[in-house]
Amino acid sequence: MLTTFGPERMQFAVWNSFQDGVLLGIRLHLDSHPNSLSHLRVSMLQLSRIFGFIAIGLVPSLAAKANDAALRSSFLADHCVDCHQGPTAEAGLDLVDLRENLEDVAAFDKWVKIFDRVRNGEMPPKDAATIDSEIRNAFALATEHWLHGAQAKQQRELGRVGARRLTNLQLERTLHDLLGIDIPLEREMPEDPKSEHFSTLARQQSISHFHMEQHIKIVDLALDEAIRRALTLGDERVWEMSAQDISRTRERTREPEFIDNAAVVWSSALAFYGRLPATTANVSGWYRFQFEVSALNIPAEHGVCSTIRSGQCVSSAPLMSWVGSFEATEQPQTVTIETWLPKGHMLEIRPADSTLKLAKFQGGQSANGEGGAQHVPGIAIHWLNMERIHRGPTNEQIRGLLFGNLLAESSGAAKRNARSTESRGPRRKLQLASRGEQTDASKGDAEVISVVSDNPLEDGEELIERFAMRAFRRPVSWTETKAYLAIFEHTLEHGGNPVDALRTAYRAILCSARFMYLHEEPGPLDQYALAARLSYFLWNSMPDAELIACAQREQLTDPSVIKQQLSRMLRTSRGSQFIADFANEWLELDEIDFTVPDRKLYPDFDITVQNAMLEETNRFLQDMLDRDANVQELLRCDYAFVNSRLARFYELPAVSGNDIRRVSLPAGSHRGGLLAQGAILKVTANGTNTSPVLRGVWVSRRILGRDIPPPPSNVPAIEPDIRGAKTIRQQLEKHRALPECSSCHAKIDAPGFALENFDASGKWREYYPQLVRNQLKDGMQIDASYVTDAGQYFSGFESFCELAADNPLPLAKNLLQQWLVYGTGETITFADRREIDAIVSQLQERNFGIRSILEAVVTSHIFMSK
Repeated sequence: MLTTFGPERMQFAVWNSFQDGVLLGIRLHLDSHPNSLSHLRVSMLQLSRIFGFIAIGLVPSLAAKANDAALRSSFLADHCVDCHQGPTAEAGLDLVDLRENLEDVAAFDKWVKIFDRVRNGEMPPKDAATIDSEIRNAFALATEHWLHGAQAKQQRELGRVGARRLTNLQLERTLHDLLGIDIPLEREMPEDPKSEHFSTLARQQSISHFHMEQHIKIVDLALDEAIRRALTLGDERVWEMSAQDISRTRERTREPEFIDNAAVVWSSALAFYGRLPATTANVSGWYRFQFEVSALNIPAEHGVCSTIRSGQCVSSAPLMSWVGSFEATEQPQTVTIETWLPKGHMLEIRPADSTLKLAKFQGGQSANGEGGAQHVPGIAIHWLNMERIHRGPTNEQIRGLLFGNLLAESSGAAKRNARSTESRGPRRKLQLASRGEQTDASKGDAEVISVVSDNPLEDGEELIERFAMRAFRRPVSWTETKAYLAIFEHTLEHGGNPVDALRTAYRAILCSARFMYLHEEPGPLDQYALAARLSYFLWNSMPDAELIACAQREQLTDPSVIKQQLSRMLRTSRGSQFIADFANEWLELDEIDFTVPDRKLYPDFDITVQNAMLEETNRFLQDMLDRDANVQELLRCDYAFVNSRLARFYELPAVSGNDIRRVSLPAGSHRGGLLAQGAILKVTANGTNTSPVLRGVWVSRRILGRDIPPPPSNVPAIEPDIRGAKTIRQQLEKHRALPECSSCHAKIDAPGFALENFDASGKWREYYPQLVRNQLKDGMQIDASYVTDAGQYFSGFESFCELAADNPLPLAKNLLQQWLVYGTGETITFADRREIDAIVSQLQERNFGIRSILEAVVTSHIFMSK
């Protein structure tokens, strides 16, 4: 009998049917000389020696297992069961019926909870009898070995991560890159469920009938757009408009007033004031706008901060979409923006600074003549150009993606490409089948072309194979593509033209599980699965040609190649979105619109401030990544990223212009680091009040990496006393006295109180607000001091950040784990802990740089395995 193993990593297991069903295995590694042998053959003689070794070690091994089981049983009986039994068990942890069958998920999770509490010194409680350190360590060591072994075995057999479906964002970007299109698709899908604040986790993903219906709808939209553009020479257009063209032409409208050869919009609270019907899109698409603008009645200290939004601009459809912002000055400047406009939507351009004095119009509306000269700040638009554009590949490039080198005909003349024109049978034209929304092309604004094939069956087979390989992100065999070729042939046989036939085959490919899910097998990922994992981690899209080429050359298991690809991918336009995509989920920045600060309580806050805050956080993290900055800077640094409007909101020295830039902070500033950034402070508040509990939980989980369980269901939430009779600290003292609440609040209250000087809009404050006869006044003074659960006192926000930053290890470990969860689609498991601890230890030698952490993520065994 001969057993054969591969050259890089070989293993075999000998199963024995003992009472406990234990698995005995021998793993053979050739790490030092992975390519020195083509095969390793283990002869019967070698096997007999191995079996002899097992037989000799079998009795001590079983005895050790029995001793470990007895140690666990006696430890729980002596130190835990008294408080944790029956319906009144403390913290709801009943140990009476605790099983040792670790295949039972509930039992495994309970054992992990016990292990963590014992190892961290949280169990038994401090008021219980002291446990000898040797006994505690022996229990922890034996239990860790037991739990790790059981889960590692399961992961070797089944994989660490379940089947992962493309998220809505990943689906949209993949269809964009695969087909070369640029139309929005994500909004058509049901919202992705989240777990551990990430949408990428496999355990939360599912496919419902409705989900599949919407997926098919999106695929149809994408294919229709790709085929339309492939068979169109071009549909770009330019409209040039003067100031008078975009100004008001009739009474009681919200357009700009034509004053001194400019379209003027004053600072005003009127809804939709500054709308520009002349920019209404007659076709849904991407548009580039350029306009020249200057400020009127400009404030002495700064320009006029203004916004560009889009929408239908009518009360029956009040939702508006953010497009961009600018700061107008007396000197005319040219503003350029690109945005997607649905059919019937227009631009609204207006001053949007809540600190500016507002214009007053008769009757509450702007009517012809009533929007004349005002003594308030405003903006003057001198001209505006509007251009219909396409982002990404040209129509000709899309034609190549769908139809390869087939001949293209326009106006009866064939445009010959690389394919030979030798006749191989009757020619058939591949023509556009009219579907969906009418476009410029279908109305005659662009020239429609045809694609010609001499041999549709042969060409169809080649095109379908190439398309499937790109869609499935790996090479495909004829067996895998024959079903799609059969669909193509069936459509032709029943009178369909070749374009319809190809479209039907492409549609089937894009609705298959091989496209919708990431193809991963248990164990180390193969080259193509690793390429996909890397691209969906960094780009949220499919691998590009260079990454696939690395997979074909089997280079992606080389850490140096992985790091080279990481650097290259981050430098691309798609890579520039990595930080924003990750921060949206890690820091919950995608929920910043969920609350709107009360204008009466926070009059200085506005939409320009909010969007500057978002850009501040993204630029801050990107800068740290580019510099491989120490993870300590997440909490402690002497700089910030602001523009003119945000600097005023933060009460920092004046900054000119709308562009976010890095500035040094003055002595005594309360800014610097993530926790002082407005976006973080806003998403951790409810728009009206702040809560040390909510903020404390958020900081503990997102930044410090601490496990905070959900609150007991029978304990009510604490509502702030807006009358100012009691502070939140006084209310929490009573709350913490409850036994079921004290242990968690010992962890979460400290970071929560450290942030109390920041209000719900992100501004610094010294006093709680107090309502007196509907008037907002200063209430009790805020006390942001506290003592951490480790017994460390801090006097306020800066002092807390100093304490936390002085211990960079948990900060680095948390960021490492957040990236691993986001990138692999699975939470950190017990079996991951050893490797994570080893990585963190190695990162200390690299000064805990966050780019070093990212490199450690993509080269880890966890990332490179299913």
